[in-house]
Amino acid sequence: MNSREIIKNLNLTVHPEGGYYKENYRSKGLINANNFWQGAKGKRNFSTGIYFLLEKEQFSAFHKIKQDEMWHYYMGTTLLLHMIDKDGNYKTIKIGKNLEKGEFFQYVVPANTWFASELIDKKDFVLCGCTVSPGFDFEDFEMSSREELIKHYPKHAKAINSLTHH
Repeated sequence: MNSREIIKNLNLTVHPEGGYYKENYRSKGLINANNFWQGAKGKRNFSTGIYFLLEKEQFSAFHKIKQDEMWHYYMGTTLLLHMIDKDGNYKTIKIGKNLEKGEFFQYVVPANTWFASELIDKKDFVLCGCTVSPGFDFEDFEMSSREELIKHYPKHAKAINSLTHH
């Protein structure tokens, strides 16, 4: 199955940070957001899940959310996940099927970590899933400009330049 067939069969749509996605799970249970981080408002579902697909030269631009996000590998090439934590530490993790090469089937990006992703093989695609708990809400999503991120993390300018849209 190729990426176009997967996009069609899973009814994926364009994701704001790059690639394609579709929410496939949102728990019915709700939690008051005031039980979470300072300034949280409203309610959040216990958990949410999406399918996420990148193909060829696409990338998911640097962004962060206020919750932990677990990535799950399903099929395709290896995904390279770039992260900058609150202290400015940078690391990359490979999400894929090659455990003998240090890749992970699952990996959790901690809350409030800037992260972006891209394909190792720019001629291929990857299909992953992402689970967020407490559940994802665009209220908890932040996408910064290239200029702002470089101002805060100048030593990571190369990665930021290549994995931001503006």
